[in-house]
This record gives sequence, C-alpha cells and structure tokens, in this order.
Amino acid sequence: MPELLHHKLTTPWQVDQPIPLPEYPRPQMVRGNWQNLNGWWECAIQNLEAPKPISFTEKILVPFAPESRLSGVEHVLQPDEKLWYRRGFSVNHAADEVVMLHFGAVDFACELWINGRRVGEHWGGYLPFSFDITAFLIEGENELLLACTDATEAGLHQRGKQRLETGGIFYTSVSGIWQTVWLEVLPARHIRSQKLTPNLDAGSLLAEVVLSDAVDPSGAALEAVASFAGQEVACASAKAASQMLLHIPNPHKWHPDHPHLYDLTLRLKVDGVVVDEVTSYFAMRKIGKARDDKGFWRFTLNDEPIFQYGPLDQGYFPEGLYTAPCEAAMLFDIEYAKKIGCNMIRKHVKVEPARWYYACDRLGMIVWQDMPNGGYITQDTVVAFAFTSGIHRCDIRRLRRFGRDDPKNREEYNQELKQLIDALYHFPCIAVWVPFNEGWGQFNAILTSYWLKGYDPTRLVDHASGWFDQGGGDFQSRHVYIKPLSASQPDERVLAVTEFGGYTMQVDGHVYTEKKRFGYGHHKDAASLTHAYLRLLDEQVKPLIPLGLSVAIYTQTTDIETEINGYLTYDRKVEKMDSATLRQAHLALYQAMKES
Repeated sequence: MPELLHHKLTTPWQVDQPIPLPEYPRPQMVRGNWQNLNGWWECAIQNLEAPKPISFTEKILVPFAPESRLSGVEHVLQPDEKLWYRRGFSVNHAADEVVMLHFGAVDFACELWINGRRVGEHWGGYLPFSFDITAFLIEGENELLLACTDATEAGLHQRGKQRLETGGIFYTSVSGIWQTVWLEVLPARHIRSQKLTPNLDAGSLLAEVVLSDAVDPSGAALEAVASFAGQEVACASAKAASQMLLHIPNPHKWHPDHPHLYDLTLRLKVDGVVVDEVTSYFAMRKIGKARDDKGFWRFTLNDEPIFQYGPLDQGYFPEGLYTAPCEAAMLFDIEYAKKIGCNMIRKHVKVEPARWYYACDRLGMIVWQDMPNGGYITQDTVVAFAFTSGIHRCDIRRLRRFGRDDPKNREEYNQELKQLIDALYHFPCIAVWVPFNEGWGQFNAILTSYWLKGYDPTRLVDHASGWFDQGGGDFQSRHVYIKPLSASQPDERVLAVTEFGGYTMQVDGHVYTEKKRFGYGHHKDAASLTHAYLRLLDEQVKPLIPLGLSVAIYTQTTDIETEINGYLTYDRKVEKMDSATLRQAHLALYQAMKES
C-alpha cells in the first residue's frame, strides 16, 4: 500500500464543526426544507467478496475520502476492496411528500440500502445523483448503508489524475463519498429540474422546466419571476407547459470585470395555489468567436474579443485531497486568481461541487471545464513524441492505444459526458468544454465535438487539448513546456496555449516530500522565479497576441504533492511571487489584446 504523506501539510483553514461544509449544496435550485448529512459516519473496509459487515469498528468524517487525513481513516482503497458506510437519520415528512437523498459525488461505484432494503446503485465518480427513498422510510430512526468500490487506474473509468502509485503529475486517489450528502423533502407535485438559456441578442431567457410525474397538467401552471438588485425586471407564466420565455430589458451583461447576476424564482401552482417554489439565478452573456481585422479568430464574450489568461487548476488539498476543508478554503484559490489579475481558470480533469462554480459566477471567473480522463495511452514513446513535437494521428484507428477499444467503455464515457453537461449547463461562468486532454482515453474527438456543439450550442469546444489534434472543435489547442511558444499556421479556429510554463520553486517547510519534485525549469528563490516568469510572458506570450493568440493557461494554481510548479505552495501558506507584480504583468496581456 502506498505511503500517505499528505498529513505533513495543513492549510490555514479548519473544518466546520459539527457538520463539515454546511452550506446549501445546490445554489442553482434552492429550497428551504433540507438536511445536511455530513459528519461522522460508521465505516468498514472489506474484501470485495465479503458479505455486508455485521459490525462497524471505524468512523469516517463525511464528505472526506478515506485516503485523506481529514477523514480520520487514511486508507488507500484498493481495487479488491469495498468501503462500507453506515449512519442513522430521521426525517420529518408528511404522507404526501417525497424524500430525496442527494449525493454530490461518490467515487466510483456505489450501492445503497435504506433499512436493509436495496434502493439502487450508481457509477461515475464526479457528478451529483439522487435516490427517491420515500418508500423505504420508517417512523423514527432510519438506517443508511452505502457500499463503494473504486478500481482507480486498474480500470478504464474516468478518474482524472488519481493514481494508486503516485508521483509526478499523478496524485493520491480518492474513493467513496467526497462531496456533501443531503436530504430534501419535496411536495409530491414539484419542480424536478430546470434549464436556463440566455439569449443576449434577443434580450431574453428561456426557462425549461421539468415537473414531477405527480403533476396533472390540466390544473397546473408555472410562473417565473426575474429580478436584478432586488427589483423585478421580467415575469412569465405558462399553463401546463414546460417552457417560459422571459424578456429581459436592457440586459446587464456578465463579464469578469462586472459579473452581473439575475435572481430567478420559479413557482408551480395547482388550481391557483403555490405547491412548490425554488429560487435560482442566471446571467446574460454570450460566448462565441469571431475574426479580427487581421483575419485571426478570437474568443469573444458578449461579441467583444477578450484575451483569456489564468491557471490550470486541479483542486487538491493536502488534508482533504479532492475536498476542501471548508468553503473558505475552496474560495481562496478562485479569489487568489482574481487578485493576481486572472480572468479564467481551466478546471483540469476534475468536476467541482456546485458551489465552486457558483463562486466563479459571483466573482467573475471564466471557466474551461475538462472531462476527467479515462482510458490510457499504452506506449510511453508515443507520449514522449507528442510531448516534444506534437502529434496529429487519427484517434479512431488507435482505440487500443488510448484504452478505448471496449465499446461499453466508450459508451460509459459518452453517458458521463452528457451527464456532465446536464449537471453544469446552468453555470454562466463555463465558457468551454474540454472532452479530451493529451490523448488520455481519446476517441472520436471530432464526432464528440460535433455532438457537444449540437447539445450545447451556447459554448465553445476544445476537442483535443494539447495533443492528437484532429482538426475539430473551436481551438488550436497547444501544450508547450520544454520548447519556446510560437505561432502556428492559422486555420478556422482560435489559437490557444492551453498549458504552458510549469516553473518550479521548492519552499522548504511547505513541500509534500523532500525526496521528489516535478516541474519544468527549477528556480532557487522568488527573485529567480519571478524574473523567469515575467520574461516568459514578455518575450513569448505577449508577442503572440497580435499573431492570433487568444488564450494562455499557466500550470498551475498550487503545488500538488510532488509537483511543485504552483503560484502557491500546496498548503496555500506561501505566495511564491509578489501578487501585485503578477497582476500588473497579467493586465498588460489584456492591454496587448486591445492594441493588437
């Protein structure tokens, strides 16, 4: 079993007590009648083939993964093991109400029992899911039993940077529950889901609402009310319909410099009586691309070209791994990126809790959202060649090389990608979908890009970030670490350097381990690092902006385990470079775009 070293570092934040992460977990669809189930649960770890445990001898702090220090367990779940959770709970609900059990994310597969009766199962480690447990409840104390398995790299499932054998760009694995678990009590007749699509050109918002099966359309009506800064600006209603169009006069546009958000209230009425109400929010913004006066394609926000600059961000914490100790810790990384003048973040091969995207919406941070990696690349030589020279080989003919020769595995990926879009569609901060990164598990990238553009025409697509460009999507997407940045032959896409830099500096007392380190171009002190970083921007990034460069993404926000190329140390206690200096340098890039 790999050694766990993360206990040596701690961030400045403490865990909320007695309930970690007590905030309402779904800010895009808020109701009042809910119960947070985070806290101390019983747990047991057994062989895969073992029966349900009779006794539970250990405790685990949910929602922290068992591999993390904050969980109280600190055990790396193996592919031949099963992690069992148990807790009691009670819930008050009327006979005509529905009780939903929500999981923010569970890695990778799980099976649920309530009071000894099997409810269902779920697979996929990054997205929210729910069970209707109403029929399984009894009066008084109820028992929740959850069994989890995780193959990590022993399987081909989507897993991001998680590895059982860590080092370099691969980090400690995460298993089981790692986001908030919560109960929600609903009326039988309720709003099941919503999909909000702004149209800036038309000055309108399309609200698509799905109702529960118990709703009789003959007596039902929907009402939507939009407000800005506390003042109602639009309303719409629909009789037994699922769509409403709200006309937004003189829309306040969402932008990193002014992230305007509208409030939205949705009401379901039956025979004139409100039976369900949810509050939400939306933004009026438009993502696109257009040619500039020189013929270069540029990323546009609200029909205006904008240079995007920010970090690759992977969302790891030394004591909680995938899970921040508290919301303040989670917000810190976004706020730091804003402080140093970044206007975007590439969320790298991880999906964050909904409140992270809500924070980006509120703070004004554009997000590129990766699909977590699955599959693999079998030949190290191919990786090395792609890394140094770039590679454009057809991904359809090399399914085995990418770990995608199993049709069931490809279908699993496609299903999870659709679920990703459905789960995150609401968040206006998300501007770009990134289905594949550096060829890991890549297949049919062009077809995937076409599907994405059709399923969500409101955003752009980076179809093959870094390597194995198939000529599709909206971006020429390049990863450059060991060569100078350079312009490329223009085509019908936006030029983007989606990973670069990765300069390292070790800060003694703030490293994961003294034995190993990984990154590009080691620097001994802050002065050397700052000089190299500013030179990189001034001599390589800025000159490419007049030649079409529209996006640059630096690796990365923080150190992570043995990878020490962050702006910040892994524990978030040291800023390696002066933030004011960084801000001035980054703002100069945006000015270069305006002058190009």
